[in-house]
Amino acid sequence: MTRRAALLLVAWATVAAAQQPRYLAVSNEISRDVTLLDPASGAVVATIDVGQRPRGIHASADGTRVYVALSDDRPSVASAGDLIAIIDVAARRVVQRWRAGSDPEQFAVTPDGSIAYASNEDAGTCVALDLRTGRTLATLIVGIEPEGVAISPNGQWVYVTAETSNSISVIDAKRRRVVSSFLVDVRPRAAAWAPDGKRVYVSNEISGTVSVIDGRTHELITSIPIDDAQGKPVGVAVAPDGQHVYVANGRTDRVSVIDARGLRETSRIAVGRRPWNIALSRDGRWLYSANGMSDDVSVVDLRRGATVRTFNAGKRPWGVALVY
Repeated sequence: MTRRAALLLVAWATVAAAQQPRYLAVSNEISRDVTLLDPASGAVVATIDVGQRPRGIHASADGTRVYVALSDDRPSVASAGDLIAIIDVAARRVVQRWRAGSDPEQFAVTPDGSIAYASNEDAGTCVALDLRTGRTLATLIVGIEPEGVAISPNGQWVYVTAETSNSISVIDAKRRRVVSSFLVDVRPRAAAWAPDGKRVYVSNEISGTVSVIDGRTHELITSIPIDDAQGKPVGVAVAPDGQHVYVANGRTDRVSVIDARGLRETSRIAVGRRPWNIALSRDGRWLYSANGMSDDVSVVDLRRGATVRTFNAGKRPWGVALVY
């Protein structure tokens, strides 16, 4: 091997390693904790008690913080248990708890990392929360039983799904106002933007479809049937190159692969029992699914189209975030 080839190989290996997360952060509903896993070995690095029911989970871009949505056991009442908790990754403990409306389930963080938009499932609202100060910047009325939240890559638009009204609310993040709403299929759950901001993909649990939305006009383009309409899809993620969309089918224990150009399902990958939510590595090579009924995380090699590892998590894993 020439010296130039050796240097290129080292450079490639360095870039490839940088694309892989340091940890997998998993929110566990029943054990009420967040598990930090080593993505290579599956070893439990830390188990962090959060005190309430954790669901939506995200990591900061710099990998120093993990944000997790917590809900108490009192429906329709905003209390001190309804929070966005902030975990210090190095200290491996909760360092802040910010009030986030009644029963926050999912949330998304703006590209600059400053604001979280959280859905309030039992209040029909979405809260804009300043992650630096904990101050509520706005409380916006959205659809009935809101759940999924997704922010456009340029930070301009916030989409909020609503399970009971079968609708999407569009929030102008600059003005912090709902500017549009439209119907999709039955029981929309999660939403994900394409990296170029041109499309948004929404999973519809009861219809067994994925709605494709024009991210510029906020209009429905089409709906794609997946997993023979039996999967009850929830989590959704878009590949970094925008060419494929991945959807967790909780009922059939599979992840569907959608060709984003042809707008059709092309394959299905077996994972653990009742996959709820999924996350993709930055290079698009690896997919991780939080499996609620098998208490584990599946590691999928997308080049092979197969699950290659299974890691134990806490009790009833709901979400998974990648910490870089």
